[in-house]
Amino acid sequence: MVVGFALFSMFFGAGNMIFPPYLGMQAGTAWISGFLFYFVADIGLAMLAMFAILRCDGTEAITAPIGKIPARVLMSAIVLCIGPMLAIPRTAATTYEMSIAPLTSAVSPVVFSVLFFALILALSVRESAVVDIVGKVLTPLLLIGLFVLILKGIISPLGKITHAPVVSSVAATGIRSGYQTMDVLAAMVFGILILKSAQDKGYGEGSGRTRMVGGAAGLAGVLLLLVYLGLTHLGATVADRFSFEVTRAELVIRIVDMLLGRAGLVIFGVVVALACITTAVALVSSAASFFAELLGGRVRYSVLVIITCVFSAVVANLGLDRIVAIASPILSIVYPPTLVLIVLSFFGRRVPSGVHRASVAGALLVSGLNVVSHGGVWLPALRRLPLASLDLGWVVPALAFGLVAWVVTRLRGGKAKST
Repeated sequence: MVVGFALFSMFFGAGNMIFPPYLGMQAGTAWISGFLFYFVADIGLAMLAMFAILRCDGTEAITAPIGKIPARVLMSAIVLCIGPMLAIPRTAATTYEMSIAPLTSAVSPVVFSVLFFALILALSVRESAVVDIVGKVLTPLLLIGLFVLILKGIISPLGKITHAPVVSSVAATGIRSGYQTMDVLAAMVFGILILKSAQDKGYGEGSGRTRMVGGAAGLAGVLLLLVYLGLTHLGATVADRFSFEVTRAELVIRIVDMLLGRAGLVIFGVVVALACITTAVALVSSAASFFAELLGGRVRYSVLVIITCVFSAVVANLGLDRIVAIASPILSIVYPPTLVLIVLSFFGRRVPSGVHRASVAGALLVSGLNVVSHGGVWLPALRRLPLASLDLGWVVPALAFGLVAWVVTRLRGGKAKST
């Protein structure tokens, strides 16, 4: 249960707080559909990644088939995304905009970012204590605050859900929101932390560790489902009250103010701070552990924690909306090859390494072209790809490239290399 609570808190951070209510407002009467697509694209895929890591005993076996250097490049990109470039600064920016700014203007964002990351540094500097600090102390407080807010919104709804969806595709909007949380990428690193914690608790390997980590992941998944469902519902109840010029952070703050008043804003500020602190602690610890291993121990874990915190404090001052905008094209490129490798890892030795490389190449090609297209270059062929309306146009090319590689391997009489 401690590890399951910790895993919940690691996943439930800045994005998980701001995206579901906004999705509910956009989806209106179709909020349940939007929630389901969001949940699958977020925690559904993150849990798939967790079980892939458990099955392969780490992330190295998942990325190894594409080659040593490409695997390191991909994992470094993942860690940078969920680390100091995007996700960690977003936790500080969210805490400031949703916990501090609504209550007082006396604290500057610069001063706050310094204080925030000083706290994260203190909580992260002891690598072995991270999971227990998060699971035993911070998560229960976080859950209590969240469920108070959600239950109040159910008992005393802010409005009837009668507003029609205002987006062309609720499914695509839900998937994009799920992408933005970065939880699939985070799972690739959190998995390492959870496996290490399981080992420290005496679950070294075998069925005991599988049950322990699997049970923890299941508990985290159920808690996240309940919280996401409640937050999406809250957004749907105010769909006819706000224009879509309201920012994600402002929407959540307004909902809390209407439900719980000024006192509620204080309580919610604490909830947001706990959510962001727990995630930031896990992300800083995971990023520092990864780069310490990548550098072969030449730079100590504690030094990397300091570097990560300082860099994140600088980026955090860009503001929440700007960080979210920067994240979108980067995630659109990093997500597809990561998902391809996660899925292929379940097939083990039955799939040649050449198929892994070809499938990743197909996913990267289309996702890269999609980013170029969103940047203003007219590429109409991309819109005709299957699943393109769901922002999943890369799926069929990845399958096609992988199939061609498999056929070539069979014709050459090649045998699948061990993965």
